[in-house]
Amino acid sequence: MKRIGSYLALAVLAGCAQHAPQEAAYTPADCLGSTALPAAVAGQFDAIEDPVLLRQALGKPEQGKLCQGQVYRSKADTRVEIFRAWNSTNPSSQYGQWWAFNKPSGPVAQYRADYEICYQWSPLDKLASCTLKAGSRVVVGTGQSAQCSEYLTYPVSETQQIFIVDAADAVADCSISDGMLSWNP
Repeated sequence: MKRIGSYLALAVLAGCAQHAPQEAAYTPADCLGSTALPAAVAGQFDAIEDPVLLRQALGKPEQGKLCQGQVYRSKADTRVEIFRAWNSTNPSSQYGQWWAFNKPSGPVAQYRADYEICYQWSPLDKLASCTLKAGSRVVVGTGQSAQCSEYLTYPVSETQQIFIVDAADAVADCSISDGMLSWNP
C-alpha cells in the first residue's frame, strides 16, 4: 500500500510539473541595439569584467532593467555628463540606478517607451544632470521589456541606458531641473 501511495504521489507531482508555467526563454538574440559605447564617450571608459554587477543590471522579460549589458569603468580624466529623469515626491530617487547619456527631449510617452519606464514608477517631473566621477563602474546596455499593467507592456528597446549601483557616490556637480507642462499641437 505504501508503494502505491508513493507512486501515486510521484504521478501527481509529475503531472503538475508538466502543467507548471514555463519561464520565457532569454537569449541576448532577443535584445535590440548594442552595448558598445557611443563614439562621443567611448574614449572615456574601459570595458571590464564584473559578472555580479552585470547580473544586477539584467532583467527577465517584462520585468524591466537591461536586456543586455557591458560593464565599463570610467577613466581617470572622465568628464561625461549623464542624465536621470526622476520623481520629486520621492527625493531619494534623484540618485536612482537608471541613467542616460542623452538629455530627455520630445514627448514623455516616447521617453517612457524608449527607457521602459512605467507610469507607476515615476511621474518623471525632475531631471538631474550630473558628471560621472572617475573610476565609476557602470553597466551600459539596452532595455528589457516591462509589463506595467494588463493594458501596457513596453517591448525591448534599442535605447541605451546606464545602470549605476550607488549613483550618489558615482556622480558630482549635479544640476536639477523641473518638468513643466507644455502642450504642442
